[in-house]
Amino acid sequence: MSISADLRTQIRQRANFACEYCGVEEVDTGGELTIDHFQPRTHQGGDELENLIYCCVRCNQYKLDYWPLSTTAPVLWNPRQEPRSTHLVELEEGLLHPLTPTGVFTLQRLRLNRPPLVAYRSRKRQRAEEQRLLAQYGELVAVLGKLHQQLSGVITEQQKLLKEHKALLMQLLEQR
Repeated sequence: MSISADLRTQIRQRANFACEYCGVEEVDTGGELTIDHFQPRTHQGGDELENLIYCCVRCNQYKLDYWPLSTTAPVLWNPRQEPRSTHLVELEEGLLHPLTPTGVFTLQRLRLNRPPLVAYRSRKRQRAEEQRLLAQYGELVAVLGKLHQQLSGVITEQQKLLKEHKALLMQLLEQR
């Protein structure tokens, strides 16, 4: 494959450094992923940016050089043309569920519910939930901090009022 370093960088950035099929990120694989020709060169696919998909080795291996050779052949989901949510939905436990025939075929062809991917999506969902809860906790701490400041102000004001009240009572007692 004769893809320039600049084009490779552009493809990686466009994909947010993750497999455009399964979502596995470079940081989780320990290195860069591969570049796949969505329409394989063996089926007249070119090196145009829109035909190049950033993907992990497994998705690339499972896709191979698949290309529908007839109008009745199943179609593979193209992440460059449609969002994943058009064809697949992620369930709470990390499994992907197909919404369309393209989703069914893509799920089967790329084996997108292989156990390591399901575990990866589940861990990613769990980390996102932990981050959400941590952010909520941070907001709660900030609100409690403001509340503490306000309460301290009220206590100071009340102490001042009590001193004034005491002074007034002392004056009244002296006048008797």
